[in-house]
Amino acid sequence: MKKLFTLFILLITVMAAFAKPPKNQYVRIKTSYGECIIRLYNETPQHRDNFIKLAKKGFYNGTLFHRVIQDFMIQGGDPDSKNAKPNIELGNGDVGYTIPAEFRDSLFHKKGVLAAARDDNPKKASSGCQFYIVQGKRLTDTMINKAEKRSGRKIPEWQRQYYRSVGGVPHLDGNYTVYGEVVAGLDMVDLIAAVKKDENDRPLVDVPMTVEVLSKKECKQMDKLLQL
Repeated sequence: MKKLFTLFILLITVMAAFAKPPKNQYVRIKTSYGECIIRLYNETPQHRDNFIKLAKKGFYNGTLFHRVIQDFMIQGGDPDSKNAKPNIELGNGDVGYTIPAEFRDSLFHKKGVLAAARDDNPKKASSGCQFYIVQGKRLTDTMINKAEKRSGRKIPEWQRQYYRSVGGVPHLDGNYTVYGEVVAGLDMVDLIAAVKKDENDRPLVDVPMTVEVLSKKECKQMDKLLQL
């Protein structure tokens, strides 16, 4: 009887381990230039949950990366970009709501992060759907100092080291919510940022995307791979 009880407890423990949710949630963005996997930050739950909600609905599928600037970022998520005619300026589409800013000192505009676009509202609330992925470039201390003055935010040394060695766009820190980062497929961002574009920074050849939420199993695998 004791052995049966021990086996029962062991079975429950194993089942509980498998039922345990992943620590992080991930999405996959696919384009004709490849794909990337993005880890959504738990530190920004409102942005994380909103992005997952829209992705599960298929909201982003068929939308374009409608604004790309090399050494800066690639922007997408405008619902008006679906089936948009060539040469039409995009970037004004929305979902009828905004998300309160979720600024965190530990989350900054290093290369590869996902951040929320927004209009010029005083509360710096984010667009409910539009986002950008940072490409950026490596910066010198002089450039970082200028960005520091522009943003009005003190940039700690550990972030400066990242901006010098990997790159980013520090003048956006504290002004736009960062809520995820590319953990695989960063070359997709570089390729899209380099395409030919018109005077509105819209690619001359459309770059549509599909966005899918990774399964719990896949998220656990990513957590393990990234040792999180």
